[in-house]
Amino acid sequence: MVLDFIQSNIRNIFLDKIMPFITYLGSGGLIWIFVALLLIFIKKYRLCGIEMITGLLTGLLIGNIILKNLVMRERPCWINESIDMLISVPKDYSFPSGHTMSGFCCAVILFCFDKRIGIPAIILASIIAFSRLYLYVHFPTDILVGGIIGCIIAFLVVFSFNKIKAGRKKL
Repeated sequence: MVLDFIQSNIRNIFLDKIMPFITYLGSGGLIWIFVALLLIFIKKYRLCGIEMITGLLTGLLIGNIILKNLVMRERPCWINESIDMLISVPKDYSFPSGHTMSGFCCAVILFCFDKRIGIPAIILASIIAFSRLYLYVHFPTDILVGGIIGCIIAFLVVFSFNKIKAGRKKL
């Protein structure tokens, strides 16, 4: 099992210190909300910021409100309580990973606007996703599906906004 491998072979004092901070960046979409709000104040990137907020709200609805409560998957730390937790045990369900979904949604939107910003964002989203495995709060499939849903939402948001822009130009 991937989670057991991480706990047995990768977990160490250094990562034990930084992984809670990394996962905190993704909590509630914190880092992504901050970036989106910052971009809204920069004319060149205003639309990107608005798309990120739209994607985050869509992900909140689809992932956290609908899917988590529909699937009701227990978290690995609920099932195996012998793991020394480095963060508070989350109270909501595990599937899909909201951290991963919001991270990949925003990173892909950023990538669609500017690859120079998007590539580091995708790397950050990936590190945040890994932190959820490292901290034993998600199964690999929670992360995988969260990433896929985040990417789909991002592409749909970018596509929709591009259609709206194209429609306005015709008027």
